[in-house]
Amino acid sequence: MESYSSLKVGGTRRGVSMELADRAVGLILTLTSLSIFTYYTFWVIILPLVDSDHFMHKYFLPQEYAILIPVYAAVALICFLSVFIGYVMLKSKKKKA
Repeated sequence: MESYSSLKVGGTRRGVSMELADRAVGLILTLTSLSIFTYYTFWVIILPLVDSDHFMHKYFLPQEYAILIPVYAAVALICFLSVFIGYVMLKSKKKKA
């Protein structure tokens, strides 16, 4: 049985290579997300329990950034989504007119 991506391209070898490329991108995104989650969890949960003069502290940003970075990321995401939704609404309004 052929997969959806190979049927979409017409069942050629290109569909198989695109499927492999999609899997590679998915693997990279998964590993990146897992790395960020592990780093952040260690930074926020475990590092406060370690003495402040321990050598591990030089590999992490100050604790204030543990709150600021996710807040700025959330604000940027909300702004991007708002602009995207506004753009789609304006584009659909022009099609009706």
